[in-house]
Amino acid sequence: MKNADRIIHLVTHLAQWGTGLSFAVLIAAVLLQVVGRLTGLAPVWTEELTRYALLFMVAFGAGLAFRSGDLVNVDVVCEALPGQAPWVLRLISAIASAGLALYLLPHAWRYVSIGKMQTSPALGVRMDFIHVTVWLMLVFLAIFATLRVLGMVTGAEDGKPVKADEDI
Repeated sequence: MKNADRIIHLVTHLAQWGTGLSFAVLIAAVLLQVVGRLTGLAPVWTEELTRYALLFMVAFGAGLAFRSGDLVNVDVVCEALPGQAPWVLRLISAIASAGLALYLLPHAWRYVSIGKMQTSPALGVRMDFIHVTVWLMLVFLAIFATLRVLGMVTGAEDGKPVKADEDI
């Protein structure tokens, strides 16, 4: 179980660092764009960079949002049910999330491969580097959902979201 905790810790920190770095790039690009507009020397590529930084921020953050319960989740009725029903519904939800993400991974990779033939207009970046955000988001969702399923089945957790202040 110690190795599993290490893996969870590592994946969580990778997603946190990716989200933070993407957010920092987003902030820097927006600030550069605002200052550029005030001075009349706005770079053309900043708007494109902010879009790409936002995509990477979502790609890294979606799994974290699933883990913390901040991803869209309607559990008011489910958690009010008696007995084991909430636990069963959380398990079904995690299985469905993991299954859908795993099913979509090869299709997302095909989408990524299409981008090899395209480049972005302002930055000239190959679009497969941008399209990989869809695949990356599905990877993190699949990992965190699968870890929740495994934790619930083994009894290591109850499937309730792990809030950020509870992370190790």
